[in-house]
Amino acid sequence: MTTYRTVSIDGLDIFYREAGSRDNPTILLLHGFPTSSHMFRNLIPALADKFHLVAPDYPGYGNSSMPTVNEFDYTFDNLAEIVEKFIAAINLKKYSLYVMDYGAPIGYRIAAKYPERVQSLIVQNGNAYEEGLREFWEPIKAYWHERSPENAEKLKYLFTLEATKWQYTNGVRNLEAISPDTWTVDQHFLDRPGNEEIQLALFYSYGTNPPLYPQWQEYFRQYQPPTLIVWGKNDYIFPADGAYPYQRDLKNVEFHLLDTGHFALEEDGDVIADHIHHFLSTHVVESTKLTTSNK
Repeated sequence: MTTYRTVSIDGLDIFYREAGSRDNPTILLLHGFPTSSHMFRNLIPALADKFHLVAPDYPGYGNSSMPTVNEFDYTFDNLAEIVEKFIAAINLKKYSLYVMDYGAPIGYRIAAKYPERVQSLIVQNGNAYEEGLREFWEPIKAYWHERSPENAEKLKYLFTLEATKWQYTNGVRNLEAISPDTWTVDQHFLDRPGNEEIQLALFYSYGTNPPLYPQWQEYFRQYQPPTLIVWGKNDYIFPADGAYPYQRDLKNVEFHLLDTGHFALEEDGDVIADHIHHFLSTHVVESTKLTTSNK
């Protein structure tokens, strides 16, 4: 059974979903923009028989607190710090990281800082390479270069219902397989007063991520976490160009391009769950048993 909990971190209520026995290997699920832990609502019960799953909402997203931009500095450094403190608050010692979209720069900050805690990576449309930032990113890059009202205005369409629906439907095989609950729920949270300013702050802060790519790539090369790539190849935001380079730096990588879009779990959730079951059973469960038996 999935439980719905809240923990206080630095005075903020951080909501999270949790399922599965803590005796099993943990998967920490880090969501993207503009969604929340809601994106994992089907994956969690699909894996809870063999794994312990935890999926938090970041500040400003989903059911977590939404302080204004004057009350909280919305940067990727700060989101990573909140997630780091969340990990400590609920006493996670070791875990696999499932990173998607915004979850990648948040998760990789934590993984590079605490490599000994990370048992494996599951990467779904989460970028760590310059090759992955293509046409979609040009107006956002302009905003990094000049944080002007004019450049901000060019990004505000991304907070509209039309754009949110597009994120879920662009590149999918079968539109009838995509629940309208997805964009309806996300849009509800995006439309809250003050949330537009939060999203613009994070669009600007995303510019701090590419300079860290070499550091994250060095983490991949040095620590070689077993990595499962499950990537919607028709994604316009994070195209497959950003998936291939992981194979340069990681030796133990299982690579799957899926014929779907940005939110690959919506159309290929069962496929991804099967890949995770097989991958973690081999690379985390068995290795944990072997380590335990050798003690």
